[in-house]
Amino acid sequence: MKMAKVESAVRIALDFYDCFNQHDPERMMSLLSEDCVYEHTSPIPDGTLYLGRENLSVFWKDYFQNTQASHIEIEDIFGLGLRSVVRWKLTWIETDGKSNHLRGVSLFQVENGLIRKIYAYSKY
Repeated sequence: MKMAKVESAVRIALDFYDCFNQHDPERMMSLLSEDCVYEHTSPIPDGTLYLGRENLSVFWKDYFQNTQASHIEIEDIFGLGLRSVVRWKLTWIETDGKSNHLRGVSLFQVENGLIRKIYAYSKY
């Protein structure tokens, strides 16, 4: 098995978070399949399910407009083939100027070179 194929989901997850840290929803969308599924961490306890690239595009544009200085630090990542797991720490600035953070895990599934599913879970 070629290493590029073995590492494909890890590489695309890294690319996705790089786009996130640059606050670039258009590039993020270019990594997603048209019929992608994203399960967001909030509201607790079950989060929100977003279906399709178009719905996710609206979500991420709104997110970056309303969340200041958000940044994801990858604390651990592993995967094999079409699946990867990322342990992350999200930091951002609240409207009152205070820094905040959240830790979590995202599960990625890739199909045909694009992200098909992301399930995100966090510690609240």
